[in-house]
Amino acid sequence: MNIRMSKILCCVLLLATGSSVLAEELLIRNATLHTGKAEPAQENMDILIRDGRIHRIGRELGTGGASIDAAGRIVTPGLFAGLTQLGLVEVSLETSTVDDELELGQMRPEFDVLPAYNPYSSLIPVTRIEGFTHTVIAPSSAGSIIAGQGYAIRLTGAYDSSVSAPVLFIRMGEEETELGGSNPHALGSRAGQFMQLRQAFHEAAGDHYEPANPHNLLTPLGRRALESFLDGDRRVVFQVDRAADIVNVLKLADEFDLSAVISGGAEAWKVADRLAAAKVPVLLNPLQNLPSSFDKLGSRLDNARLLHEAGVTIAFSGDESHNARKTRQLAGNAVSYGLPHEVGLAAIASSPGVIFGYQAGVIERGAPADLVIWSGDPLEVTTYAEQVIVAGESIEMRSRQTELLERYLK
Repeated sequence: MNIRMSKILCCVLLLATGSSVLAEELLIRNATLHTGKAEPAQENMDILIRDGRIHRIGRELGTGGASIDAAGRIVTPGLFAGLTQLGLVEVSLETSTVDDELELGQMRPEFDVLPAYNPYSSLIPVTRIEGFTHTVIAPSSAGSIIAGQGYAIRLTGAYDSSVSAPVLFIRMGEEETELGGSNPHALGSRAGQFMQLRQAFHEAAGDHYEPANPHNLLTPLGRRALESFLDGDRRVVFQVDRAADIVNVLKLADEFDLSAVISGGAEAWKVADRLAAAKVPVLLNPLQNLPSSFDKLGSRLDNARLLHEAGVTIAFSGDESHNARKTRQLAGNAVSYGLPHEVGLAAIASSPGVIFGYQAGVIERGAPADLVIWSGDPLEVTTYAEQVIVAGESIEMRSRQTELLERYLK
């Protein structure tokens, strides 16, 4: 559907209600409902939204309020855009608009990107009108293998959009060096990364810590920040691909009682049983199928299927915030290589909320009313979002990209 047809559909839906869909109560009728969980679709379902949340789900939920007839179309919860820098980076090559990095040349786990989050970033509506309503904003590693802290965010456009506890991000492997930097031989071995990381966690735990020791890796504030992740209540994301490195991360997580998540995991299938036994989830890119580095020699297209079959919780994340809307293609590709369709959809809907401890990406009573009406199967590349509903309100299906298209298409 082109932009003009999308506008017409939106107007028809608005007129059909007899009142604005911005009302406090909204009914979506006759939907083919995918709850976002790994379960089959339900046909001819109604969803009653009240005060921005899902109030009831059932059949023939008549109401005198505003309504939208889905006419059998697929309705899903708003999808997960992956680990991104949405609201943190506007133009990657314009440093004044890049707020996701800290370049102090030392470990600063207290670095928190949330104060830099801009809910009015032009990238947010670009992503949102494609059916994505939640993400986890993550700092980029630039000066330390500990990049800092991020949060799960609902793309509501509100200043206070975070919906999770802080998440710590650690990047390891061949691309990292001694506390960041640009010299790939600075440590001589990735064993040095684990050595320094282990020292940092020992400092946070107070083991033989000497405040005046010039060899400390952490500031006093950094120690307190890192200490808050030692009880297993907050997630620690390790960006790592090689199977041997994943095994060492599992050992580190067990040693310091960390609630670990693997991001990347190109060779995670090799250690799927270990990941399942440790109950460590994996965020992966199912399009990673080539040995693009020595850490990814074991890349394969059925990585997601093998992890799922072993009992590992999975979610999907791409590489670019400016193209976060393509995350649907990741799920579709994983399904084409054997992952069950319901699991593939859950991996970009409810599973991220399960992993990071927030409620989004699911259609159930009491959940935020972030929904999408689709033209077809959301995992098909030709499908588009006909209407996105955020916090119970139908958003205008416009972004800077659609406005530029309208301007120059003439």
